[in-house]
Amino acid sequence: MSTSHFKSGYVSITGRPNVGKSTLLNMILGQKIAIVTEKPQTTRNRIIGIKNLEGAQIIFIDTPGIHSPRHKLGEIMVKEAKEAIKDVDIVLLMVEPFKEKIKEEMEIINLLRSVGKPVILLINKIDKVRKQDILPLIDEYSKLFHFNEIIPISALYSDGIDRLLKVIVDTLPEGPLYYPPDQITDQIERFVIAELIREQVMLHTREEVPHSVHVEVVDWKERENGLINISANIYVERESQKGIIIGREGQRLKSIGTKARKNIEGLLNARVYLELWVKVKKNWRDNIYILKELGFK
Repeated sequence: MSTSHFKSGYVSITGRPNVGKSTLLNMILGQKIAIVTEKPQTTRNRIIGIKNLEGAQIIFIDTPGIHSPRHKLGEIMVKEAKEAIKDVDIVLLMVEPFKEKIKEEMEIINLLRSVGKPVILLINKIDKVRKQDILPLIDEYSKLFHFNEIIPISALYSDGIDRLLKVIVDTLPEGPLYYPPDQITDQIERFVIAELIREQVMLHTREEVPHSVHVEVVDWKERENGLINISANIYVERESQKGIIIGREGQRLKSIGTKARKNIEGLLNARVYLELWVKVKKNWRDNIYILKELGFK
């Protein structure tokens, strides 16, 4: 691959919780590396996804949603999202196509004023509104900030994605190949597997429980017959939450394990034996020492 006029750079996907940032990343890559649920604040860490195109490499950074944090973990997530805006070549600000949401976006728009980077506004979920409602929105947003481009998209149905990639490549500077051309993420397998388990916990539980959960892969053994034994701890904050996740006669935990195992087998392309343990780490989201121990910076 010739590096003359080769374009590359970092692009952060920024926005409030639940606007569809992870769905967009997975759609662009054609592979699931970021977990997706209907619940806000699903993404907790920066996740890097690498899109290789003819003559360009785009390194996307999917960030936690910017929200008003209620505990130390939330503060770390928001700090992570805000930091990601500073170190990139392009910022994608993703919003929903509803006029009443514009006020909520002002905090992020004001944050972007001091960044001095090209900002592309993505109006996502256009499949949920009428076509004629999109133009007034574009007009509204263009008065609030000087966006390089405003692109209506549907991340779920891949609508507008080709145009977005073209605009990104046109805007990127010339640069090197940062990652091998066949690599699509820098996340290690253990992290992605822990996330796939956490995704199932989030899908199987309600209210505060999903947000009180952290998953850690504690053991990984590859057997001679090709079977991979994986053991993971699911941490919760209270004894009552442990009971909810395990469920009556262990049924909920079994269901979480079955679904997660199928997704992990798809990721690793191998047979997996998955063992899950539920443990209590009291109020871990507000304990800076436990957060460090669990790998949050």
